[in-house]
Amino acid sequence: MRTDADAPVAQSLSRRQFLAVSMAVSAGVLRAADTQPADPIIDIHQHTHYMDRTDEQLVRHQQAMGVATTLLLPAGSPVRMPSTHDGKTNGLAAECEGVDSCIRLAVDHPGEYRFYANQVPDLPGARETLTGYLKAGGIGIGEQKFAVRCDSPPIEMVAEVAQQFDVPVLMHFQHETFNFHFENFHNILAKFPKVNFIGHAQTMWSYVDAKCDPAVMYPKGKITPGGITDRYLSDFRNFWVDTSAGSGLNFFNRDEDFARGFLDRHQNRLLFGSDCPDHIGRGPTCLGWMIIRAIRRLSSSKSVERKLLYENAKGLFRL
Repeated sequence: MRTDADAPVAQSLSRRQFLAVSMAVSAGVLRAADTQPADPIIDIHQHTHYMDRTDEQLVRHQQAMGVATTLLLPAGSPVRMPSTHDGKTNGLAAECEGVDSCIRLAVDHPGEYRFYANQVPDLPGARETLTGYLKAGGIGIGEQKFAVRCDSPPIEMVAEVAQQFDVPVLMHFQHETFNFHFENFHNILAKFPKVNFIGHAQTMWSYVDAKCDPAVMYPKGKITPGGITDRYLSDFRNFWVDTSAGSGLNFFNRDEDFARGFLDRHQNRLLFGSDCPDHIGRGPTCLGWMIIRAIRRLSSSKSVERKLLYENAKGLFRL
């Protein structure tokens, strides 16, 4: 099977395909401006073929949640390397498909779906692959979910490409599994102040608590103020937070008083994402639906709610 690792994207995308993607993106932006619902939602974190979910099921899921615009995060090339745990975590460890799959959905549903670029960061040719997909209409890089240090040379390469194209980078932080040593990520934030990094996943949320045990993926109980995540948001204007997945929902539910203050303090740099493999889009089995309800319940005003569910993403991704 041919993968991104076999050839640079500039060769794998024909000129006709490249133009088709570009025209679909442009047409979709214009169409979306005329069809937005009164309270539109932007979901910055979804995947194609997530745990065997079909494109049709994904489309129905997003419609049921009330999402107007969905940003698709592709997997990198399926390769056997230490950074993919010898292939065990290919597909973002969730059977997700690559960039071409995301492009197809974006072309089929202009205005409703956009796509990120992605690649295993220490794979030879990764810079060229990222560059090619960004030229084809990618609006960010991610999900960077690979077994490398979060301040390593491969992540610096990703940041350099993001800086060149002025797009955000979404990173999955998971203790001793993906993007190691979140406590050192300030090195990247300081070195690339013009690049917006979006933090996501268990370890980032654990580090909201100043007394956290980073090995605990879904901590419970009251949160001690002064955690690293809170400090990154306060100290670095280029650090953003993705509220998606079970880790985000766990944060909202474990200490609601702290969560209310957190949303108020950082209301300008929090982004709604679902990262949900559910097929229905409603009810307690749907993480995205539950996170939307939590944001609406814990926001101190309609203004804060709209920032998290729509306005912050619209501005960051220039939608």
